[in-house]
Amino acid sequence: MIADKHAINRVQVTRQVLTFAALVLLPSLALSKRTEPAKVDPVIHEGIRYIAPNDDGRRGYIEAWEIQTNKKLWELTVFTNRLDPKLEKDVQWVFIKSLSRQDGMLIVTSEHGKTYQVDLKTKAIIRSDLTQPRPSNTATQRHDMPGMVPKAITNGPLGNKYEVAFHMNPFFLSGDFNGDGKTDVAVLVKQRSTGKLGIAIIHGATDKVQILGAGVSIGNGGDDFEWMDTWEVRSKNDLVASTSAPKFHGDALLVGKSEAASALIYWNGKRYVWLQQSD
Repeated sequence: MIADKHAINRVQVTRQVLTFAALVLLPSLALSKRTEPAKVDPVIHEGIRYIAPNDDGRRGYIEAWEIQTNKKLWELTVFTNRLDPKLEKDVQWVFIKSLSRQDGMLIVTSEHGKTYQVDLKTKAIIRSDLTQPRPSNTATQRHDMPGMVPKAITNGPLGNKYEVAFHMNPFFLSGDFNGDGKTDVAVLVKQRSTGKLGIAIIHGATDKVQILGAGVSIGNGGDDFEWMDTWEVRSKNDLVASTSAPKFHGDALLVGKSEAASALIYWNGKRYVWLQQSD
């Protein structure tokens, strides 16, 4: 009888432990899963239906369908999401919240409140919620483009993989980045296959192009510079006077996110490297 009582007590204790564990763990497991994304109403304009499928949490993309034939015309990635491998993937997913149309532009709003304007004719994407001023249209930006940019990117061998991005102003910067005494150009680009953003640095003396981001990882910046909303040139002289770092061969790019981290991208004599500045 005593043995039976001990056995019964052990069973009861085990049940209590399991019940307690379930009460503790189940809520946390539930919290690690996000809810289904909102169903986005399509936008119809001139016989074309624009939709946000919201079936890929790694990116927000839209599709254009011809209403009469129900034929898919094109697909465009508007933004991508950087995922931390240490965290649950689904809780990091960001989807499109709404679509609307204004002045020939498709307005795309993400769940985080970021707003993007998509030119329905050129498919150029502009982040309209950034603090930096924007040119009135993409045509103005194209007119100001340095000659070496279309030669190396738009009409060059990289044209099938990358396109010039106009989501920030300025969309290009000039400087002597590799220290050879010639003017080089850094221009914002987007990888066509993924929509990932980055920078292409074109060396003026050789027309050789170095891709940073846009599918090519560098330092803490990763392979997608979607996070970047500020950039500027820091001259070599200023860097030597104010920065304790390895030898600078030329000017550098200071890239960053407003009120957050920034970094220097500079030429070390062999390649471009990343030097974190602040968090």
